[in-house]
Amino acid sequence: MTQGQEGRDSENGALAIPVAGRGPGVVVIPEGWGRVAHVRDVCDRLAREGFVALAPDLYRGESPSDAVQAGRLMMDLDIPRAEEDLSGAVATLLNHEAVEGAKLGCIGFGMGGQLALQAASRSRRIAAAVDCYGIHPGVVLDCSEIEAAVLGIFAENDEFVPASAVDRLAAELQAAGVQTHFKTYSGVEHGFLNDSRPDVYAAAEAREAWNDILSFLRAEI
Repeated sequence: MTQGQEGRDSENGALAIPVAGRGPGVVVIPEGWGRVAHVRDVCDRLAREGFVALAPDLYRGESPSDAVQAGRLMMDLDIPRAEEDLSGAVATLLNHEAVEGAKLGCIGFGMGGQLALQAASRSRRIAAAVDCYGIHPGVVLDCSEIEAAVLGIFAENDEFVPASAVDRLAAELQAAGVQTHFKTYSGVEHGFLNDSRPDVYAAAEAREAWNDILSFLRAEI
């Protein structure tokens, strides 16, 4: 940890603040497993890079014990309620004394990737949205409402997000005039950024993807 507040739970989520005490704000949206240790690590990583990161608890205290329960919680997620929680996270960051600037970034993993785009469609204050291998069937996305730039991080061997779905999403964003950059990493699986999952983590590709993500956030926020 780089500062006492890094990794601390606030009323609105897990909060991480850089050692400098100030920085641009980024909302971090969990994958189907919820706000697990990996999500807190992502917040801490962003804080080490100079961002103020906040991860809301979209499951509101529920924690899946296995993959079956995680899948159930993901599919049963109340999308309007999740949108409210994300709006609350956006407001919390914008009003936080440590956050610099009037615009935010948003990054999501798995189901959170699609929710990052949804959050951007709901708030003009989000200037950069990163979708990490995320498609959620319950989210009806209106790309015409997105003013943020969008970065998509996808896996070549993704059993949950096929290339056809990635191509379709890219086409919808581009047709709506959204500044879009999608990148598919070769030879990796869904979740390849998650270093807490040795079954899918791909170190070299994850380093490359994180460099792309950080460059994108710095350029757009």
